[in-house]
Amino acid sequence: MTLYQPFLDYAIALLQERLDLQPYPIPVGFESKSAVVGKGKHQDQVLTTSYGYQAPKLRQIRAAHVQGGNVLQVLNFVIFPHLNYDLPFFGADLVTLPGGHLIALDMQPLFRDDPAYQEKYTKPILPIFQAYQPQLPWGGDFPEEARPFFSPAFLWTRPQATEAVENDVFAAFQDYLQAYLDFVDQAEPATDAQALREIEEAQLRYLRYRAEKDPARGMFTRFYGTEWTEEYIHGFLFDLERKLSGVADH
Repeated sequence: MTLYQPFLDYAIALLQERLDLQPYPIPVGFESKSAVVGKGKHQDQVLTTSYGYQAPKLRQIRAAHVQGGNVLQVLNFVIFPHLNYDLPFFGADLVTLPGGHLIALDMQPLFRDDPAYQEKYTKPILPIFQAYQPQLPWGGDFPEEARPFFSPAFLWTRPQATEAVENDVFAAFQDYLQAYLDFVDQAEPATDAQALREIEEAQLRYLRYRAEKDPARGMFTRFYGTEWTEEYIHGFLFDLERKLSGVADH
């Protein structure tokens, strides 16, 4: 059993229970990929497994689970709504390296500076965020350019103990995901042309930023090479641009 497997199992079970969940196509060659890292008795196998689902209001629900024994444990779990909903993204970046744990959990806003949007999507989850602050305090430095893509309820923390990940982080992950699915239940489609255009622009802005700055790029490149990594990032992890240009071609 790996550190983040229970998170993934929980998320998939909850999604199946609460949504009409369908598979989302994972490009051939990306369902799983392994590599051997290190030398001699420090050798480890790194396995990356991908998961993809979709639901009526959610364009893509996807996870990349990287299991590298003591060297590395990562779960990147993101939900992208369909372009006719103003829902935030659900984002969980759970990273364990030899030096410690890096945890980022948020409902990432489309329109961070819009008070009405904050009232609708951030205010209801602030109590959850505040409840975990004592156990999971702010993790320190965060890139300034990333700030527009995170909400005031952004849980960014570097717990010292693995038990804190297994208990506090896992509980926070469950609460955030349940709250997100409550938003999904209530979401009504946007029909106004201006609103739809703004949603698409905001989603693309976020995806371009994430694809360009993906912190996993260096790791994946080291394990699997540049070609595989770029295709994985643009063709699966952040594939909206491809999907939209594909639609335009037909």
